[in-house]
Amino acid sequence: MPKNAIPPIAASEITPESVWLSRRHWLQQAGLGALALGSGGLLGMDSARAAGAEQKLPATPNPEYWLSNKQTSEKDVSSYNNFYEFGTGKTDPYEYADKLQTRPWTITIEGEVAKPRTFDIDDLLKLAAIEERVYRLRCVEAWSMVIPWNGYSLSTLLRKVEPTSKAKYVEFITAVQPGNMPGLNDRIIDWPYTEGLRIDEAMHPLTMLVFGVYGKMLPNQNGAPMRVAIPWKYGFKSGKSIVKIRLVEKMPVTSWVKIAPNEYGFYANVNPDVPHPRWSQATERRIGDGFFAPRVDTLAFNGYGEQVAAMYAGMDLRKNY
Repeated sequence: MPKNAIPPIAASEITPESVWLSRRHWLQQAGLGALALGSGGLLGMDSARAAGAEQKLPATPNPEYWLSNKQTSEKDVSSYNNFYEFGTGKTDPYEYADKLQTRPWTITIEGEVAKPRTFDIDDLLKLAAIEERVYRLRCVEAWSMVIPWNGYSLSTLLRKVEPTSKAKYVEFITAVQPGNMPGLNDRIIDWPYTEGLRIDEAMHPLTMLVFGVYGKMLPNQNGAPMRVAIPWKYGFKSGKSIVKIRLVEKMPVTSWVKIAPNEYGFYANVNPDVPHPRWSQATERRIGDGFFAPRVDTLAFNGYGEQVAAMYAGMDLRKNY
């Protein structure tokens, strides 16, 4: 098995693509209101959103980062989202993110770098070969997904700006579009939304700069036109619609750490032995399998321990949660 290979998972665990975009219909099928999960067709999707969802993004499968699990359906992944700029409900991003303006779009990289620079999103799409990786994503609410992301390692971009020896952390700052993001009116978060990683986490080959999913350009509700994915951490670490990346010497105060430090730590590594204050994290359900599907054990580091555990050797993972 290659050094960075992901352990194989039974095909019976992979959610089909046909289950991924419309959460409403699968809620109705399961008959469980807001708690049910199932499959179904798109409801109320306007023509602009439909056209965007079909824009292709050719990608070459990378077998070193490929779960053999059943993939979560495209309908579920693009209609069950946390994207608070569009509202706190799971379907709010699907309902309102069509207003997000993704062109023109630039990403500025600054701070402790030798060559600060602003990139156009289309230049970033050409920076490296786009590859497809199938990652497991874990939500703090004890749900999981298996998603085929399209992009390349974040380290490819960061090396272009040459981080200095003072660059200990990487901070991600997301877009603020007041006229297009109704969730900005809710002051739960001190906008803009920010997230961060330690520099070795950011440079790890598993940490992915994402431009697409299921071989298509990212839907707005999934973080278009660019986001990150860190598969061994909880989903809230994966900043969406990024406009600025700052390399800094001191640990940044990220949005969720600022809001609820007792619930959401900076590291956010998946740890089934540390319960969230409001629920257990020892087991999980796969989105799309239905609310009454058997729960399965949550894997440490979301199943990526072989690749990443060494970065946290000697750390108290209950304190550094």
